[in-house]
Amino acid sequence: MARYSDPVCRLCRREGIKLYLKAERCMTAKCAIERRGYAPGQHGQTRPKFSEYGIQLREKQKLRRVYGVLERQFQRYFDISSRKKGVTGEYLLSLLERRIDNVVYRLGMAGSRSAARQLVLHNHFRVNGKKVNIPSYLVKPGDVISPSPSKMNKEPIKKALEGMNEKKLPHWLAFDIEKKQGLVQAMPTREDINIPVQEQLVVEHYSR
Repeated sequence: MARYSDPVCRLCRREGIKLYLKAERCMTAKCAIERRGYAPGQHGQTRPKFSEYGIQLREKQKLRRVYGVLERQFQRYFDISSRKKGVTGEYLLSLLERRIDNVVYRLGMAGSRSAARQLVLHNHFRVNGKKVNIPSYLVKPGDVISPSPSKMNKEPIKKALEGMNEKKLPHWLAFDIEKKQGLVQAMPTREDINIPVQEQLVVEHYSR
């Protein structure tokens, strides 16, 4: 499976905002944005003037990097969204939010989406009682997400379950602490997605 393997802090610096790609580190003074709040590279400290295309490209890259999706897969998500009725950009965001790795992250079962992706790949979670190890698997309303019984005592899962009372979940997700399982209550809406991105610019980028 193809994946980005270079330092992820460079991505935050490139986009000029925290993408929260390294869990707790992003909350400390060690965060790359806090230490070097400019783009990486030899000319990172200059102030480039972006063209209309450049602005659209940056928004697309920002969104793609937040969810950890490579270009070909992101293009496929856009193609699906463009064929649906309604607002293309909002449906695109909804698709990305429904990925099982993102849902695990949103439920508070992992510190970052990349950590959630690794847990899913290693068979740590089930959907409706069935093992799912494909990070791009799309959940739907009514789906139940739970840790695999054999993984309950593993450190990442155990720690997440212990701190579940402190988690604030988006309204489309719920978590039953007694049963130790999450529930997809509804489809995510634009109001549920707090990512600072202008999705309309992403649509314009692919519609050129």
